[in-house]
Amino acid sequence: MNKYLSKENMKEFLLVTAGTLLVTIGVYFFKFPNNFSTGGVSGISIVLTKFFPHFSASNFVTFLNMFLLVIGFLVFGKGFGAKTAYSTILMSGVLELLDFFVPMSKPLTNQPLMELIFAVGLPAVGSAILFNIDASTGGTDIVAMILKKYTSMNIGRALIASDLVITLLAGVAYGPEVGLFSILGLVIKSTLLDSVLETFGDFMEENMLSLSEEEMRAQYMQLQNNPVMFEPYYIGYLEIMELREQAESALGDDFDEKAFHEAILACGALPFEQIREEISAYIDTAK
Repeated sequence: MNKYLSKENMKEFLLVTAGTLLVTIGVYFFKFPNNFSTGGVSGISIVLTKFFPHFSASNFVTFLNMFLLVIGFLVFGKGFGAKTAYSTILMSGVLELLDFFVPMSKPLTNQPLMELIFAVGLPAVGSAILFNIDASTGGTDIVAMILKKYTSMNIGRALIASDLVITLLAGVAYGPEVGLFSILGLVIKSTLLDSVLETFGDFMEENMLSLSEEEMRAQYMQLQNNPVMFEPYYIGYLEIMELREQAESALGDDFDEKAFHEAILACGALPFEQIREEISAYIDTAK
């Protein structure tokens, strides 16, 4: 019992909660009332409410998130991240409560550009917090994990393309003004990911990678020049975290974080298919 109530676990619990609430506030109070759609489950939900007005965007987010969460558990079993599951359920629950107690029939202000900044900025900060503790709010991240498991497609490009399609659909559903604001939001979202990358780079340098300062700076500058590269970069992160969860599940109390990281680094620049084989061999040896 003490293991689950440790200081580190309580800290992660509070960070997951804070990150999820930031995302939820940005989505509910700024995205939904303005119909800003920048992709993902919230973007799909905004478009769907236009064609199914008896359901709110919060209802659609809850339905889609719960559906994807169940699929995630069916596909990955115990290997599915508990923090992501908690964040997904928390976001859906808070959206439903806000929908009931604080219904939003119109935007908070008459300044759509300012609201767009909050609609994109708050979820970006919340996602950065979640990302740095190996969590997310689920949704299309779960789709990415499933596609990665069963296909060899470039998932990063597929996610970018799907976000763009969802954004354009907002323009079709709500008119050119909303469509243009949504496109601008998608651009801002991609640019803000640059800041997330800097935070992520510091975290990885301290905890996982042993790159030189020059190598880290070169990698960061490459991503700074093309921020949308973050999504395929994130897929690599998802792959590594899946391997870690497999190792933790197989080794239990014998799991050694340092030894796992060393096993990952020893693989070098191998394709992930071969890295999976190497980590399987590491797990067999460590048992």
